Amino acid sequence: MIKKFQKVIGYHFENEKLLMQALTHSSYANEHHMKKLSDNERLEFLGDAVLEIISSDFLYREHGDLPEGELTKLRASIVCEPTLALCAMEISLGDYLYLGKGEDLTGGRERKSILSDALEAVIGAIYLDGGFTNAKEFIRKFILKDIEHKQLFYDSKTILQEVVQGEHEKLTYVLTDESGPDHNKSFTVEVRVEDQVLGSGCGHTKKAAEQEAAYHALLKIRAEKGSR
Repeated sequence: MIKKFQKVIGYHFENEKLLMQALTHSSYANEHHMKKLSDNERLEFLGDAVLEIISSDFLYREHGDLPEGELTKLRASIVCEPTLALCAMEISLGDYLYLGKGEDLTGGRERKSILSDALEAVIGAIYLDGGFTNAKEFIRKFILKDIEHKQLFYDSKTILQEVVQGEHEKLTYVLTDESGPDHNKSFTVEVRVEDQVLGSGCGHTKKAAEQEAAYHALLKIRAEKGSR
Protein backbone atom coordinates (compact mmCIF):
# COMPACT_ATOMS: atom_id res chain seq x y z
CA MET A 1 0.00 0.00 0.00
CA ILE A 2 2.83 2.39 0.86
CA LYS A 3 4.60 1.63 -2.45
CA LYS A 4 1.43 2.18 -4.45
CA PHE A 5 0.73 5.54 -2.86
CA GLN A 6 4.25 6.71 -3.66
CA LYS A 7 3.58 5.91 -7.32
CA VAL A 8 0.35 7.89 -7.17
CA ILE A 9 2.05 11.03 -5.86
CA GLY A 10 5.23 10.59 -7.87
CA TYR A 11 7.56 10.85 -4.89
CA HIS A 12 9.71 8.06 -3.45
CA PHE A 13 10.52 8.27 0.25
CA GLU A 14 14.01 7.54 1.48
CA ASN A 15 12.47 7.00 4.90
CA GLU A 16 9.15 5.21 4.38
CA LYS A 17 8.45 5.33 8.12
CA LEU A 18 7.66 9.03 7.66
CA LEU A 19 5.00 8.22 5.09
CA MET A 20 3.63 5.44 7.29
CA GLN A 21 3.27 7.94 10.12
CA ALA A 22 1.65 10.52 7.84
CA LEU A 23 -1.02 7.99 6.90
CA THR A 24 -1.65 6.81 10.48
CA HIS A 25 -4.72 8.31 12.15
CA SER A 26 -4.85 8.59 15.93
CA SER A 27 -7.69 6.03 16.05
CA TYR A 28 -5.41 3.38 14.52
CA ALA A 29 -2.49 4.28 16.78
CA ASN A 30 -4.70 4.05 19.87
CA GLU A 31 -6.34 0.80 18.80
CA HIS A 32 -2.97 -0.87 18.15
CA HIS A 33 -1.38 0.56 21.30
CA MET A 34 1.38 2.23 19.32
CA LYS A 35 3.91 4.33 21.17
CA LYS A 36 3.09 7.96 21.95
CA LEU A 37 3.24 10.44 19.03
CA SER A 38 3.09 7.65 16.43
CA ASP A 39 0.09 9.14 14.61
CA ASN A 40 0.14 11.91 12.01
CA GLU A 41 -0.77 14.90 14.19
CA ARG A 42 2.77 16.28 14.57
CA LEU A 43 3.42 15.92 10.83
CA GLU A 44 0.11 17.69 10.16
CA PHE A 45 1.31 20.61 12.31
CA LEU A 46 4.50 20.86 10.25
CA GLY A 47 2.79 20.35 6.91
CA ASP A 48 0.30 23.11 7.64
CA ALA A 49 3.17 25.60 8.07
CA VAL A 50 4.96 24.38 4.93
CA LEU A 51 1.75 24.63 2.90
CA GLU A 52 1.11 28.17 4.11
CA ILE A 53 4.55 29.51 3.15
CA ILE A 54 4.59 27.77 -0.25
CA SER A 55 1.05 28.85 -1.15
CA SER A 56 1.79 32.40 0.04
CA ASP A 57 4.95 32.55 -2.09
CA PHE A 58 3.07 31.18 -5.11
CA LEU A 59 0.21 33.67 -4.82
CA TYR A 60 2.56 36.60 -4.19
CA ARG A 61 4.49 35.85 -7.38
CA GLU A 62 1.52 34.89 -9.56
CA HIS A 63 -0.80 37.72 -8.56
CA GLY A 64 1.26 40.91 -8.50
CA ASP A 65 -1.93 42.92 -9.04
CA LEU A 66 -3.68 41.82 -5.85
CA PRO A 67 -3.49 43.67 -2.49
CA GLU A 68 -2.76 41.87 0.79
CA GLY A 69 -6.44 41.42 1.69
CA GLU A 70 -7.26 39.68 -1.58
CA LEU A 71 -4.16 37.49 -1.34
CA THR A 72 -5.18 36.42 2.16
CA LYS A 73 -8.68 35.55 0.98
CA LEU A 74 -7.33 33.60 -1.99
CA ARG A 75 -4.90 31.68 0.21
CA ALA A 76 -7.72 30.82 2.62
CA SER A 77 -9.70 29.32 -0.26
CA ILE A 78 -6.77 27.01 -1.02
CA VAL A 79 -5.77 25.86 2.47
CA CYS A 80 -9.21 25.48 4.07
CA GLU A 81 -10.37 22.04 5.18
CA PRO A 82 -13.01 21.42 2.45
CA THR A 83 -10.62 22.37 -0.36
CA LEU A 84 -7.77 20.24 0.97
CA ALA A 85 -10.21 17.35 1.33
CA LEU A 86 -11.11 17.72 -2.34
CA CYS A 87 -7.42 17.61 -3.25
CA ALA A 88 -7.00 14.52 -1.08
CA MET A 89 -9.92 12.80 -2.80
CA GLU A 90 -8.36 13.41 -6.20
CA ILE A 91 -5.39 11.20 -5.21
CA SER A 92 -7.65 8.73 -3.32
CA LEU A 93 -5.75 9.47 -0.12
CA GLY A 94 -8.51 7.95 2.00
CA ASP A 95 -7.82 4.51 0.52
CA TYR A 96 -4.31 4.52 1.97
CA LEU A 97 -5.05 5.68 5.50
CA TYR A 98 -4.52 3.53 8.59
CA LEU A 99 -7.74 3.99 10.56
CA GLY A 100 -9.17 2.34 13.64
CA LYS A 101 -12.04 -0.07 12.93
CA GLY A 102 -14.66 2.25 14.40
CA GLU A 103 -13.44 5.24 12.41
CA ASP A 104 -13.29 3.16 9.27
CA LEU A 105 -16.81 1.79 9.69
CA THR A 106 -18.30 5.25 10.23
CA GLY A 107 -16.95 6.74 7.01
CA GLY A 108 -13.58 8.04 8.19
CA ARG A 109 -11.98 7.54 4.77
CA GLU A 110 -14.31 10.18 3.33
CA ARG A 111 -14.39 12.53 6.31
CA LYS A 112 -13.10 15.94 5.23
CA SER A 113 -11.30 16.69 8.51
CA ILE A 114 -9.38 13.41 8.40
CA LEU A 115 -8.48 13.80 4.72
CA SER A 116 -7.31 17.40 5.01
CA ASP A 117 -5.23 16.61 8.10
CA ALA A 118 -3.66 13.59 6.39
CA LEU A 119 -2.80 15.63 3.30
CA GLU A 120 -0.98 18.18 5.45
CA ALA A 121 0.78 15.32 7.23
CA VAL A 122 1.98 13.97 3.88
CA ILE A 123 3.35 17.42 3.06
CA GLY A 124 5.18 17.46 6.38
CA ALA A 125 6.59 13.99 5.73
CA ILE A 126 7.83 14.96 2.25
CA TYR A 127 9.42 18.09 3.69
CA LEU A 128 11.32 16.10 6.31
CA ASP A 129 12.30 13.36 3.86
CA GLY A 130 13.20 15.38 0.77
CA GLY A 131 13.37 19.01 1.77
CA PHE A 132 11.58 22.20 0.78
CA THR A 133 11.94 21.71 -3.00
CA ASN A 134 10.18 18.33 -3.04
CA ALA A 135 7.43 19.59 -0.75
CA LYS A 136 6.96 22.57 -3.07
CA GLU A 137 6.73 20.30 -6.12
CA PHE A 138 4.06 18.15 -4.42
CA ILE A 139 2.02 21.19 -3.41
CA ARG A 140 2.28 22.80 -6.85
CA LYS A 141 1.22 19.52 -8.50
CA PHE A 142 -1.68 18.51 -6.28
CA ILE A 143 -2.91 21.64 -4.50
CA LEU A 144 -1.94 24.83 -6.34
CA LYS A 145 -3.96 24.03 -9.45
CA ASP A 146 -7.45 24.99 -10.58
CA ILE A 147 -7.27 28.03 -8.29
CA GLU A 148 -10.39 29.48 -9.85
CA HIS A 149 -12.43 26.40 -8.96
CA LYS A 150 -11.03 26.34 -5.42
CA GLN A 151 -12.04 29.98 -4.94
CA LEU A 152 -15.44 29.20 -6.41
CA PHE A 153 -15.87 26.34 -3.92
CA TYR A 154 -14.69 28.42 -0.96
CA ASP A 155 -16.99 31.36 -1.78
CA SER A 156 -19.78 29.26 -3.29
CA LYS A 157 -22.64 30.46 -1.07
CA THR A 158 -21.71 34.13 -1.46
CA ILE A 159 -21.19 33.87 -5.22
CA LEU A 160 -24.44 31.94 -5.73
CA GLN A 161 -26.34 34.53 -3.71
CA GLU A 162 -24.96 37.29 -5.94
CA VAL A 163 -25.88 35.37 -9.10
CA VAL A 164 -29.42 34.68 -7.94
CA GLN A 165 -29.97 38.22 -6.66
CA GLY A 166 -28.97 39.42 -10.10
CA GLU A 167 -31.89 37.43 -11.49
CA HIS A 168 -34.20 38.81 -8.74
CA GLU A 169 -34.99 35.34 -7.45
CA LYS A 170 -35.12 33.96 -3.90
CA LEU A 171 -32.59 31.34 -2.83
CA THR A 172 -33.34 28.74 -0.13
CA TYR A 173 -31.43 25.83 1.41
CA VAL A 174 -33.58 22.84 2.33
CA LEU A 175 -32.45 20.00 4.59
CA THR A 176 -33.61 16.81 2.85
CA ASP A 177 -31.90 14.13 4.94
CA GLU A 178 -30.20 13.74 8.31
CA SER A 179 -28.68 10.46 9.43
CA GLY A 180 -26.08 8.91 11.72
CA PRO A 181 -25.36 9.10 15.44
CA ASP A 182 -24.86 12.45 17.19
CA HIS A 183 -21.06 12.20 17.02
CA ASN A 184 -21.10 11.41 13.28
CA LYS A 185 -24.08 13.15 11.69
CA SER A 186 -24.50 13.36 7.93
CA PHE A 187 -26.65 16.09 6.38
CA THR A 188 -28.00 16.37 2.84
CA VAL A 189 -29.12 19.78 1.63
CA GLU A 190 -30.70 21.04 -1.60
CA VAL A 191 -30.39 24.61 -2.75
CA ARG A 192 -33.51 25.82 -4.55
CA VAL A 193 -34.87 28.79 -6.42
CA GLU A 194 -38.62 28.60 -5.88
CA ASP A 195 -39.37 24.93 -6.73
CA GLN A 196 -36.31 24.33 -8.89
CA VAL A 197 -33.42 22.35 -7.38
CA LEU A 198 -30.12 23.91 -8.47
CA GLY A 199 -27.80 21.56 -6.60
CA SER A 200 -27.40 19.25 -3.63
CA GLY A 201 -24.60 18.53 -1.20
CA CYS A 202 -23.67 16.36 1.76
CA GLY A 203 -21.59 17.10 4.83
CA HIS A 204 -21.07 16.42 8.51
CA THR A 205 -22.49 19.87 9.28
CA LYS A 206 -25.40 21.72 7.67
CA LYS A 207 -23.03 24.53 6.71
CA ALA A 208 -20.70 22.14 4.87
CA ALA A 209 -23.65 20.54 3.06
CA GLU A 210 -24.95 23.97 2.03
CA GLN A 211 -21.53 24.97 0.73
CA GLU A 212 -21.28 21.84 -1.40
CA ALA A 213 -24.82 22.30 -2.69
CA ALA A 214 -24.04 25.90 -3.68
CA TYR A 215 -20.86 24.78 -5.43
CA HIS A 216 -22.73 22.18 -7.51
CA ALA A 217 -25.39 24.78 -8.31
CA LEU A 218 -22.74 27.20 -9.60
CA LEU A 219 -21.18 24.50 -11.76
CA LYS A 220 -24.63 23.71 -13.18
CA ILE A 221 -25.36 27.38 -13.91
CA ARG A 222 -21.99 27.82 -15.61
CA ALA A 223 -22.50 24.71 -17.71
CA GLU A 224 -25.95 25.87 -18.81
CA LYS A 225 -24.66 29.31 -19.75
CA GLY A 226 -21.75 27.78 -21.63
CA SER A 227 -24.06 25.57 -23.70
CA ARG A 228 -26.21 28.46 -24.89
